Amino acid sequence: MFGAIWSFLVWLVVSALVIWIVGRMGLGLKVRGFGAAIISAIVISIVAAIIYWILGLFGLGSMSGFIGAIISLVIAAVILKFSGAFVPGMEVEGWGGAFIAAIAIGVVAWLVLWLLGLFGITTTVL
Repeated sequence: MFGAIWSFLVWLVVSALVIWIVGRMGLGLKVRGFGAAIISAIVISIVAAIIYWILGLFGLGSMSGFIGAIISLVIAAVILKFSGAFVPGMEVEGWGGAFIAAIAIGVVAWLVLWLLGLFGITTTVL
C-alpha cells in the first residue's frame, strides 16, 4: 500500500514538474505556479484516462507506429486545450500552442524520466 502511495506521489511531482518546466519555456502553455502545475497534472491525467477509456471501448486502445503517434499527439493537444479551459492558473494559447506544448511535454517528460532512471527511480508521466 505504501509503495502505491509513494509511486503516486513521485508521479504527481514529476508530472507537475514537467508541466511547470514547459509552462516556463513559452511554448503555448502558461502555468502560474507549481500549485497550478500539480492541479493541472491531476486534471490532465483524469481527462486522459477518460478519453483513452472511451477509445478503448471502440477498439482503439493500442495505437502504434507513426499513425498512432500522430493520433496520440492530437489527443494530447485536445486534453491540454480542454484542461486549460477548466484549470485555474493554466492557459493554453490556441490549438497551435496546444500541439507545441504537447510535443514539449513529451520531450521534457522523456528527459526527466531518463534522468530519474539513472538514479533507479521509475514512474509514469502524463
